[in-house]
Amino acid sequence: MTEFIRKRAANAKNDILSGLTVALALVPEAVAFAFVAGVDPLVGLYAAFMIGLITSVFGGRPGMISGATGALAVVMVALVAKGNAMGAPGEELGLYYLFATVILMGGIQMLAGVFKLGKFVRLIPHPVMMGFVNGLAIVIFLSQLGMFRDGNGDWFSGSQLWIMLGLVALTMAIMFGLPKLTKKLPEALIAILVVSAIVIFGNLDVATVGSFIRDGGGEGLKGGLPSFQFDIFNKVPFNLETLKFIGPYALILAAIGLIESLMTLNLIDELTETRGNSNRECLAQGGANIITGLFGGMGGCAMIGQSIINIKGGGRGRLSGIVAALALLGFILFASGLIERVPIAALVGVMFMVVIGTFAWSSFRIMNKIPFTDVFVLILVSSLTVFFDLAIAVIAGVIVSALVFSWENAKRIRARKRLREDGTKVYEIWGPLFFGSISAFNEKFDVKNDPNKVEIDFVESRVSDHSALEAIFNLVEKYEAAGKSIKLKHLSEDCKVLLYKASPKFHEVIEEDIDDPRYHLAANPEDFPKPLSEYKL
Repeated sequence: MTEFIRKRAANAKNDILSGLTVALALVPEAVAFAFVAGVDPLVGLYAAFMIGLITSVFGGRPGMISGATGALAVVMVALVAKGNAMGAPGEELGLYYLFATVILMGGIQMLAGVFKLGKFVRLIPHPVMMGFVNGLAIVIFLSQLGMFRDGNGDWFSGSQLWIMLGLVALTMAIMFGLPKLTKKLPEALIAILVVSAIVIFGNLDVATVGSFIRDGGGEGLKGGLPSFQFDIFNKVPFNLETLKFIGPYALILAAIGLIESLMTLNLIDELTETRGNSNRECLAQGGANIITGLFGGMGGCAMIGQSIINIKGGGRGRLSGIVAALALLGFILFASGLIERVPIAALVGVMFMVVIGTFAWSSFRIMNKIPFTDVFVLILVSSLTVFFDLAIAVIAGVIVSALVFSWENAKRIRARKRLREDGTKVYEIWGPLFFGSISAFNEKFDVKNDPNKVEIDFVESRVSDHSALEAIFNLVEKYEAAGKSIKLKHLSEDCKVLLYKASPKFHEVIEEDIDDPRYHLAANPEDFPKPLSEYKL
């Protein structure tokens, strides 16, 4: 017990220091992502605090940091804009539709945890993951270009443009160069502090967080504790029309949030050589989003960049995420006035560095080293992410990858044919037998011209699905209808069980001969603890 407490106390120091560093870096990103979504920066900060705290306490991956993210923010833009158009000018009805959507999103994510769907993230191929992060980087980059427009929607020009570009470049230069000198300082925060000091003491006339909020009709950033949003129930009608409006957005946001969170969870697992609980993370993310929506946050999920910062800073336990969330709340309560003075250029520079760090530049290097189909999937996912959203892109990428895999395996079915001395024709099947290879499998047999005795050997084949079982069933019927004897050998145990259940006549057709040592390697008796006779009808 003493050793256990000592180890925990030793890591508590790392958790606390790492959590403070993460909190400092969370401020600019939460504000920037709120700008991307088109909502008040305080909405992003509240989301980062509440989601970060709840997932740190109840989540399935200690050390992982969650908060407001760009992947969700880019989807929220259209939702907020359409919601605002449904209400009177200045009513900000879109914000309340956003809260309602986040609540529904959380409910969907909790259902995913209840039904244990988190494990399906392992079905996402690597090209899809690379396309996912590349598309996300492109979308975030494009969203920042809007910051180079004035209040009338016109592009910056002249000195205004050059000052903006200079401050953005300076921010990026500091974030790039500071880690080369020391890794103990949060480069994003230092860059923002330096650029803000130049703007304030140089009395430069540039857009700031405060001016941006006021230009959008806001009253400035007023820090305080999150409060329950009773206006959700007053301003958002809870009827079928509302569900039709927010439902698709909630599904997309839930899918994106879970995909990004579970991908981050897998990454942290690899970095720490430990294993998180994906289903528990789904439940925690869902519950956090429900509470966030009720208390005025924009929703969120796991943050890849911040999680890596935490892990590299020594944060391993839940304490690191808790410290980060509580420190962020302290900034909201006591430093909101300072946040208003942050120049927009500094936030744009931070986001551009996020883009550079997110984009998988190695994808260019491996283009000519991977199969063409993987290159196609990578480009497809990136493109769909830009023109649609991450959820559609990832789902499409997984479907295309699955179809390519099925097609390639469908071409691998083979049948070696030979005649025994007694006149029996033997078909030795090689390759996977499933829905994609059924046609090729059926073409291997010549029922009309085959001898009266036929034997089909499946020792080097695997019967994978119902389509394969149906093909075997139909083939047996064809040979029997032609008055010929057919025997099936070396079927896997699970396949035999299913065939026995399908028809009693398979007891006469299937040979229970497993003397071949190859068959012992292919079959796993532990999968079927009961004697095979107990499965018979």
